[in-house]
Amino acid sequence: MSSGLHLPPRLRAALRAPVVAAAIVAGYPVLLGMRLLLAPFERRRERFTSWYFRRWSGAVLGLLGLTVRVSGEPPAPPFLMVANHLSYVDILVLASRLGCVFVSKAEVRGWPLLGPICRTLGTIFIDREARRDIPRVIAEVERDLKKGRGVVLFPEGTSSAGLTVEPFKPPLLALAARAGQPVHYATLAYRTTGAGDPPAHQSVAWSGGVPFAQHAWGLLHLQAIEATVRFAPEPIFETDRKRLAERLRQAILAELRPALPRVNEELIEGAER
Repeated sequence: MSSGLHLPPRLRAALRAPVVAAAIVAGYPVLLGMRLLLAPFERRRERFTSWYFRRWSGAVLGLLGLTVRVSGEPPAPPFLMVANHLSYVDILVLASRLGCVFVSKAEVRGWPLLGPICRTLGTIFIDREARRDIPRVIAEVERDLKKGRGVVLFPEGTSSAGLTVEPFKPPLLALAARAGQPVHYATLAYRTTGAGDPPAHQSVAWSGGVPFAQHAWGLLHLQAIEATVRFAPEPIFETDRKRLAERLRQAILAELRPALPRVNEELIEGAER
């Protein structure tokens, strides 16, 4: 369904919901089947999984009426990357441009359908309430990097409205700091571009304790969304994890274009010109 159709929001959501669900449900058996066929060939299996995740994510974004604008060059795996975190949509946006796995909160593992999909795609789950889980997660990140994968994590530890960047939690950056490894970073922003759509900080960003199903249903109402991804030209090196966390946060803050109401976006853009 074209995102350009001028339909009443409720009708748009009602038409989109089964199509998006079908794309997700139908795509999973293909992923499982191909991974089973390629099981004896680990490198081919992982290359296929990475390629499929990118294509699958791009297809779902298209059905949501979401286009992605990119500036800068995404790093080639293996890499460790951090980004600001606004929504579960971030994962689809970054996955459509990167070959990577993600570090995600442990609760996602139990979500219907999405949990098994994330497990199959190699997601690394972390219990954010248990500090004792951090060494295990760091070991899994290190294992994936050694296998040549890209790993993306969101150091804010939660999603926000996108008006700023919350303080970064440094524990998961200990591996990079200890080894002097470069950490790449990307800055995410959204805006709604459909007439009458609420601003992105209210509709695309997922914060404030809104249940997932309620937020996803609201997302389906939007006519069109534009995501911007800014990949940094150079990674950051730092041997102290706390300094590394703060340097990364400040670098992303410097690139941030907040998800403000459209009238404010237009004023900002006019001032920049």
